[in-house]
Amino acid sequence: MIIDLWKKLNAILDKIASFLASPFLLVIRLYWGWQFFIAGKGKLMDIETNIERFVGWGIPFPKLNVILAGSTECFGGLFLLVGLFSRVVSIPLIFTMVVAYMTASKLVVQGIFSDPDAFVSAAPFLFMLAAVIVFIFGPGAISVDRWIQKRAR
Repeated sequence: MIIDLWKKLNAILDKIASFLASPFLLVIRLYWGWQFFIAGKGKLMDIETNIERFVGWGIPFPKLNVILAGSTECFGGLFLLVGLFSRVVSIPLIFTMVVAYMTASKLVVQGIFSDPDAFVSAAPFLFMLAAVIVFIFGPGAISVDRWIQKRAR
């Protein structure tokens, strides 16, 4: 009796969750795609200031890396917004956020176990999490990737 009730409840929750997956992924892509775009555009619009930051963080070839990180965030964010090449573009975005953690937030990474709140509160965390979500779950049904996939069939 209890097992049957659990199975029915679980089936209902599965249907609700599967219905919400694509709208959730759309919201993630729209919000964080825009945030990546703005962050990358900011780097590209003020390269000199960002070169100084990168030098301070000990990043080698600071001008090249400002342009590379800014372009990855800017154009990767635009691709996320429309849901085009979503999984592919999430890889360099994740890598860029890992580098941001290891350089700009080095002390936070070193204290990941002693102060986990600082780790999840650091600026790169939510950017990286959004990119990881898109990499794992894809862009969802409301995306150019899905449209292309349907047309290819």
